[in-house]
Amino acid sequence: MEFNIFVAQKEHASYVDVILDTIAEAAKVRGTGIAKRSPDYIRSKIEEGKAILALHDHKFAGFCYVETWGHDNFVANSGLIVVNEYRGNGLAKAIKSKAFELSREKFPDAKLFGLTTGLAVMKINSDLGYRPVTFSELTDDEKFWKGCQTCVNYDILQRTNRKHCLCTGMLFDPDTMVAPQREDAKAKKQSFLSKWKTIRASVLQLKKGNKSDTMSKFKRATALF
Repeated sequence: MEFNIFVAQKEHASYVDVILDTIAEAAKVRGTGIAKRSPDYIRSKIEEGKAILALHDHKFAGFCYVETWGHDNFVANSGLIVVNEYRGNGLAKAIKSKAFELSREKFPDAKLFGLTTGLAVMKINSDLGYRPVTFSELTDDEKFWKGCQTCVNYDILQRTNRKHCLCTGMLFDPDTMVAPQREDAKAKKQSFLSKWKTIRASVLQLKKGNKSDTMSKFKRATALF
């Protein structure tokens, strides 16, 4: 399936009702908690250019939005949802990746975080560079935690003094991720150069006429690519 995944604009506010209905239905099927949002809140995210919309032939397919907390020091990609009939096509990961890009573009210095009970979302977050953390490492913005009051599991959060719940907290910290990413790129470059040198040495041996064992080495070297 082909999907159109983009940053929603004011003209897409007409999708608010189907977005909220899809989120509510998914929460009911999974039997897990979810922080509810009002139609006006979702509409504001769309109009502010802080929402990702996915369509299939102009039909609603998925959604996610960007929230900021703690004076823009923390950013959350929330409300990730994919219509049931479109699941299994990698759409959730594509939407989340687009929301991640939008968050990094608008708030490059902010820490990205999320709360989730879904293993699939945890895997997507992990692939993007998030790591599991304790709730104490997340935003202390009371407005964020107040949003959890509409979740059916809110009593657990209260009983544990906001230290534990059924959700897993995950965090992407640009200060700790930039260096490893650069090192990874450097490692890949060194690996490429090493492979290239191996092939070059094999080619030189072939030119010298040492064909017996060198040809097999050359084939193994080129297979590395």
